[in-house]
Amino acid sequence: MINRTTNAALAAAVAAAALMSAGANAQTANADKERCYGIAMAGKNDCAATGNNSCAGQSKADYDAKAWKYVAKGSCATMEVTLKDGMKRKGTLSPM
Repeated sequence: MINRTTNAALAAAVAAAALMSAGANAQTANADKERCYGIAMAGKNDCAATGNNSCAGQSKADYDAKAWKYVAKGSCATMEVTLKDGMKRKGTLSPM
């Protein structure tokens, strides 16, 4: 019984370490990028703000104000999109 408990605890620790490592690698890969809201085409978003959609590629509308995609750091505020009504809007660093 003690061996089973020890093995289970060891397996859980190894799994947790692997998940933490994967998360750290993802953060490092995007260190030179920023989330830019309101510029993604439908189905081309990297994720979304809470409650909008569950994540990557699930945005249903072009330029959804709560959906974001990664862009080069410092470039979001200069990106501009043309909405269906002809109005222009720049990307933002937070959900609109």
